[in-house]
Amino acid sequence: MRFISPKTDFAFKKIFGSDGNKDILISFLNSMIYGDRNIIQDLEIIDPYNAGNTVDLKDSYLDVKAILADGITVIIEMQVWNVEAFEKRVVYNLCKTYTNQLKSGQGYSFLNPVIALTITDFKLFADTQKVITRFHFKEETEKISYQEKELKLVFVELPKFKKKLDELETIADKWIYFIKEAPNLEIVPDNMKKIPQIDKALNIANQASLTVEELDKLDKQEMFLRDRQGEMIFAKREGREEGREEGREEGLEEGRLEGRLEGRLEGRLEGRLEGERSLLLRQLQRRFGELNLETLNLIESLNSEQLESLGDTIWEFTTSEDLLNWLQTH
Repeated sequence: MRFISPKTDFAFKKIFGSDGNKDILISFLNSMIYGDRNIIQDLEIIDPYNAGNTVDLKDSYLDVKAILADGITVIIEMQVWNVEAFEKRVVYNLCKTYTNQLKSGQGYSFLNPVIALTITDFKLFADTQKVITRFHFKEETEKISYQEKELKLVFVELPKFKKKLDELETIADKWIYFIKEAPNLEIVPDNMKKIPQIDKALNIANQASLTVEELDKLDKQEMFLRDRQGEMIFAKREGREEGREEGREEGLEEGRLEGRLEGRLEGRLEGRLEGERSLLLRQLQRRFGELNLETLNLIESLNSEQLESLGDTIWEFTTSEDLLNWLQTH
């Protein structure tokens, strides 16, 4: 079996945003928002996924919107890139959804609570190692809640989740593992089959169940994500090169021999580092095929010593998951 990545807009909407999959979305939201408590019993998916719809290629989405049986609106976003002002946009979408409920002439009593659930493929909060964080208004010193149910922010940071398949305990653990690791699975694991909604989600994510049209859309989105990743890596390299060039020019202008020598040395070191990284990437891709975005990001962040260590260890890996576990540890 090959499973599609739930991180793409197409796959996320197909799995969590289809009318026939309300049970999947209910299980997922109960886990992420309410800590595995069965608070949500029913919901309505707004603008549900339709296989005939054109799926735009973009790196920022409001993926799924649902209204719960008690009137609460939940907006769900899967965010792959840490773009500029991302945190502000999350708050903006939450507040806009809240205020847009009122029609002309209606009073504030018509406002219902809104929850923004945001899943990120990057680390967002450096001050905590919690995978799931939940926020609402509280008094600064005594922590008294103010209108606790009206506006709520829930974040799930995928890179902070380190559990392996045999370490999954809660339903929330299994949902996060599903989103993060589905493309690396070869079968539906026994401990995930026990949750009917996750078993159903994995069967939907099975590439064999997709139409030709859906596979084409998926390929386009995955190609877009790979291109976007390449653009970011190229931009970083270009920025470093420009910085080195400016340093060399300043050194020449000021006639400082030290500046010129440092610029040349830095250029040689950077060039050697990128050469090592490119060689390792080619070796890894020959062994494991196309690497996922998290793996590429982690490799890009390795310094020279870590790259050398990875080069010494590369042949000990038997799967791409072994590689990812090593990168997360180091």
